[in-house]
Amino acid sequence: MEIEARNLLDEALGTLKGGMVVVQDSVQTSASFVLHHLLKRSLSLHSSDVVVFLAFSHPFSHYDRILRKLGCNLAVQRDKNRFFFFDMLMTEIADGDGEKTSGDGLVALYGKIQKVLSALPQELKKSVTIMIDDVSLMEVAAKCSTDHVLDFVHYCRALTSEIGCSLVVLDHEDIYLGTERPTFILQLEYLATVLIKAEPLATGLATDVHGQLTVLNRDVYDGQGIYRKKICNFQFKVKESSIEYFYPGSRT
Repeated sequence: MEIEARNLLDEALGTLKGGMVVVQDSVQTSASFVLHHLLKRSLSLHSSDVVVFLAFSHPFSHYDRILRKLGCNLAVQRDKNRFFFFDMLMTEIADGDGEKTSGDGLVALYGKIQKVLSALPQELKKSVTIMIDDVSLMEVAAKCSTDHVLDFVHYCRALTSEIGCSLVVLDHEDIYLGTERPTFILQLEYLATVLIKAEPLATGLATDVHGQLTVLNRDVYDGQGIYRKKICNFQFKVKESSIEYFYPGSRT
């Protein structure tokens, strides 16, 4: 039996209970595999987590196919009420006649999340992870109303403090290349307990290395009552049914 390789991403992330994870990527270097990894981790046999997934990028079949390759059956987890999937591809946050604003639509969406949470047993509410794939497309669906999207993220972020759940957000940083460090990205980075950035290699493309990850964890407990920041840098290779993580220089 093959021994599982050391997972540098899990080591860098820690427990993630009651925090917000912001994953930033680009067209050149996608970080969707990080979202898939966190989804599998939350729904593993060793976890009692419940996932509320807001999908703006792909239908259920897309995630189910990928997670099956990783050893996780989303359909089964959905039937067990551990996975709640909101298909936002077919949902209008704001209509075209101006009678409803994007703010109204996002308030209604937040109400649906609260309804899911209120139906869960009290002991499971702290084990909930809310995932958004991805927040840049949420902004498009909200007719580019950045303020309303930020309000929605703030509401979800508040749940991490109120009931101890977690929030994971994927964003594409390069769509804002026309502006200099826009408020939207800065706000997300400010709210993040953990910030993960996927970037191409500075030296260019390589056969055995697909990119590099930088993980900034602002909530690392040192055992003496003090929380410190921790920064980890490592590289990755995306395979058919797994991801390999390794330190720079360990691959040729």
